[in-house]
Amino acid sequence: MKASLLIICFCLSTTVYSQVGIGTTDPQSTLDIYGNLSLKVVGYNGGPGGSATVIDDGIYLNLTPTAGNVEFILPDATTVPGRIYIMRNVSDNQTAVIYTFGGNATPGAGVEFFPGDSRISLGPFGSVSMTPDTAGDGGDRTKTLVFISDGSNWTYGHLGF
Repeated sequence: MKASLLIICFCLSTTVYSQVGIGTTDPQSTLDIYGNLSLKVVGYNGGPGGSATVIDDGIYLNLTPTAGNVEFILPDATTVPGRIYIMRNVSDNQTAVIYTFGGNATPGAGVEFFPGDSRISLGPFGSVSMTPDTAGDGGDRTKTLVFISDGSNWTYGHLGF
């Protein structure tokens, strides 16, 4: 009986470390993908002032703001730690305005967005503006942005290419 109990305790106390490989038999990371990676693409239409479209699905997001419907809102960063969104304003004439549930809904409230690039600044009420491609040249650095939750706030920036 003592021997069985000792074996059970030993088995329960050992730490299991595993790595998963897709397309490889020798993974070098917790998840090692040897091949192409596809991300879920979702399209969102903007919402009117005070009634922003809630972003709750996808990784690569095509945002379509229209006249009077330019607002989008990310989840509270504290509820989705590690979440990543790659967002592109697909409009050629409307700016997409991004908000987040959390601390920045009113002036002076806690900050929820942190720019990863000093050339991209916050707009009114802590919003982030994503410009359209009015010149037909691919747009400026805010046409496509990446947002990453650290579990407290959203850090955002352009892709850099």
